[in-house]
Amino acid sequence: MAIKLGILDQSIAYAGQTTAEALANTVKLAQLAEALGYERFWVSEHHDSAQFAGSSPEVLIGYLLASTERIRIGSGGVMLQHYSPYKVAENFNVLASLAPGRVELGIGRAPGGLPRSTKALQWTDDSRTLSDKLAEVQAYISGPASEGHPLEGLKASPIPEQPADLYILGTSVSSAELAAERGLPYVFALFINNDPVAAKQAFETYRSRFASTGGSTPRSILALSVIAADSDEEAAELAGELKSVRVTLSSGKTVNVSTEEQAQEFARQAGESYTTEVRAADMTKGAKETVRSRIVELGRLYEVEEFIITTAVGEFEQRVRSFTLLKEALAEQVV
Repeated sequence: MAIKLGILDQSIAYAGQTTAEALANTVKLAQLAEALGYERFWVSEHHDSAQFAGSSPEVLIGYLLASTERIRIGSGGVMLQHYSPYKVAENFNVLASLAPGRVELGIGRAPGGLPRSTKALQWTDDSRTLSDKLAEVQAYISGPASEGHPLEGLKASPIPEQPADLYILGTSVSSAELAAERGLPYVFALFINNDPVAAKQAFETYRSRFASTGGSTPRSILALSVIAADSDEEAAELAGELKSVRVTLSSGKTVNVSTEEQAQEFARQAGESYTTEVRAADMTKGAKETVRSRIVELGRLYEVEEFIITTAVGEFEQRVRSFTLLKEALAEQVV
């Protein structure tokens, strides 16, 4: 089968840019993605950040749907542990009613920010796990709360003719288990956790434990950081020396950040001691032939035919060029 490509944009405000400019660039990229024939365009959720402008994917998705005509628009992802499943379902049911067949709801496990913003978002005590909340979202999106639920019969109005498609985003075996348990597509973010062993284990776990629901089958997607340029040398210069820093708090909680400074601040806000593991960030970079070869190789290694691409380096024009070259590189390519 031909490789399917989507884009994840993080609405990054680069040096000298306002957040309004960053969001305007996200709109332009969504329109470019549609013109180039990408399958989908997702936006991320980040909080309390001067660098990332996208704190409310639901709001941004609505604007992007109105600014495009055909491409599927979604979240990569909504951090469900912060929110009422009922309200998330309502938001996406409205979107799916406005743009039938074009809305996708990616659910993420990361906090989307440092402990301070997590505390602000989770303003009420809630003992439900992410798995519990996910089950509620699934129920609310397609109809009323199920029999036996404390809110049995409650509907997340409006009920769309074609609900948003759900995806689970993650970087670990536990997220793969959740996706398999719920019978949902699974997206592994290699650009966040670049451990190939962890990625392999996650996909194998997902496929082996997948619970078929309604005739559904496992659907594996790999999320990559990619920079394509006119030469390998130019791509390497654009990519620089990005790092991936895995923080492990004394409580055992882990999170991936980009710098040692972010790791220190995360631990300070959490009020815990910590250790870090610093690795070179996983980035697929090079001229068209180089990026095509690696993506095909990764597709065969992890047995995936769908990719979500993020490009977080370079000026806006350079990112536009990268997405254009990438689509050209993989036109008609199969794995």
